[in-house]
Amino acid sequence: MILALGILARLAGHFGISPIPFYLLGGLALGDGGLIPLVTSEEFIEVGAELGIIFLLLMLGLEYSAHELLVGVRSVAGAGLFDLVLNFTPGMLAGLLLGWGLVPALFMGGVTYISSTGVIAKLLTDLGWGGNRETPVVLSILVFEDLAMAILLPTLGALALGGSTMGAILTVTVAIVLMAVAIGFAYRSGDTLGSIVLHRSDEVSLLSVFGLTLVVAGIAEGVNISAAVGAFLVGISLSGEAVEKAYSLLAPLRDLFAAVFFVFFGLSTDPGAIPSVLLVAVALGVVTAGTKLVAGWYAARRVGIGEAGRIRAGLALTARGEFSIVIAGLAVGVAGAEDLPALAAAYVLLMAVTGPLAAKLADPGRKQLAV
Repeated sequence: MILALGILARLAGHFGISPIPFYLLGGLALGDGGLIPLVTSEEFIEVGAELGIIFLLLMLGLEYSAHELLVGVRSVAGAGLFDLVLNFTPGMLAGLLLGWGLVPALFMGGVTYISSTGVIAKLLTDLGWGGNRETPVVLSILVFEDLAMAILLPTLGALALGGSTMGAILTVTVAIVLMAVAIGFAYRSGDTLGSIVLHRSDEVSLLSVFGLTLVVAGIAEGVNISAAVGAFLVGISLSGEAVEKAYSLLAPLRDLFAAVFFVFFGLSTDPGAIPSVLLVAVALGVVTAGTKLVAGWYAARRVGIGEAGRIRAGLALTARGEFSIVIAGLAVGVAGAEDLPALAAAYVLLMAVTGPLAAKLADPGRKQLAV
């Protein structure tokens, strides 16, 4: 399976697109009802998938310092909220119209809301848009979405558990308080924690950071907060020179286990259910490509960027990927959400491919445009 992932990643690189759709297709092909059902330990792959979520959120936290989070969120708060409402609503309405009920519909809203940080970061690099005036706006919107996701995950996780309303409110409140405490700690003492955890030995550093992340993620899971949120808190709590070393040590593990996570999601999805939701996925893709374009246009316009830059900002934000699948994965087993994994898989397959392609078509081959 790992060898197949390597081949799929190489194939994706050949076409210049994210490997996420290929991993999902691989999982669909190897699962029940697929072309070649995989005969192996499902429990082993499931553990690898859980580690994939933890690594994704840990590395996401490492990408931002507390200062960057606070400044980024403040600078685009209005545009970020506009993006949230505009792109959460289509997924939620689709779930309600399909008769899933409110809770599964909220999960679907999360799937259509969150852009793919990984796909977009690679896209900006590949197209040479790093020096464009709209790029800081795109990155600030991604920061806002990532912080919103850290609140969405415990909220949806509490709903998935089916507990009382007060229990869900308490879980979300605790998650928000912990987020504020972690950001405040990182703002004041992140360098100190980094110097304690990291060591001149790569082996000691890797085991220390990974072990700390697993402990915090386990505690978060134990108090009904997503393990992914716990991992994100560890990431943003580290700052200073230690972050670069931690990132270089953990990035290969993230790539490995994130790939396993996408395969596991594909394995858990019945490929026979996709044709029945394909038209809905396409319709959602068209609508939410338009709403992301509007959100990016609005955010860039607020800071005085020209028309071409506004279009590029909207197109760059179109791609969905890893975090849409993370949210969909939380919905597995939720009553009324039986069709959600298939719809989410089809939707992400569509958006992870067409989003970057649309951005590339909008770029006429010129680099470092400053409009």
